[in-house]
Amino acid sequence: MVRVLTLPIALMIALMMAGSAWGQADLRIGYVDMKRLLDNAPQVLAGRAELDIEFRPRNEALLADEERLVRMEQDLADSIGLSNEQILAREREIRNLRRSIDRRREDLAEELNFRRNAEIKSLGEEIELAVQTVAEREGYDLVLSSPVAFASPKIDITDQVLEFLEVDFELRSRRAPQ
Repeated sequence: MVRVLTLPIALMIALMMAGSAWGQADLRIGYVDMKRLLDNAPQVLAGRAELDIEFRPRNEALLADEERLVRMEQDLADSIGLSNEQILAREREIRNLRRSIDRRREDLAEELNFRRNAEIKSLGEEIELAVQTVAEREGYDLVLSSPVAFASPKIDITDQVLEFLEVDFELRSRRAPQ
C-alpha cells in the first residue's frame, strides 16, 4: 500500500534527511509573515490609496442616497393627511431607491474586491522577488511563509523584507515621472 505524505510531513522528512546528509552544516531557515507584508508594504498601501481615490466618488454618492432614503422613510412616517395613492407612490419610490442602493452597494463591493485581488496578485510577484532577494543576500537555505503552525521570532525575516520593499518603493517613486 502506497502512503501519500502531506506537504508539511514531506518537508519535515526532507529537512531531517538534508540535515543528516550535511552533517554539521548550518541550515538557515527563515520565515515571512505574508499578512504583515500585505498589510504594511508601501506598494500595497499606495495601491489601496489609489483604489480609495478611484472609488470614493461612487461610495460618497451611495452614502448620500442612503441618507436620502432615511429622510424619505422618516418623511413618510411623519406625513399626515396623505391619500392612499400618495402613500403608495412614496412607498414605491422608497422601495425603488432601496433596491437601487442595495444593487449599487453590491456592485461596488464586488468591483472593489476584484480590483484589490488583482492589485495583490500583481504585487505578489514583487513581494516574492523581495523575499528571494533578502533570503539570498542573508544566506538562507529555506524561507517559509505564513500560514505555519509556529515560527520563532529568531527566524522571522519579515522586517528585512519590508525594509527591502520600502527602499525599492522609494527608489521607484523617485524615478517615476511626477
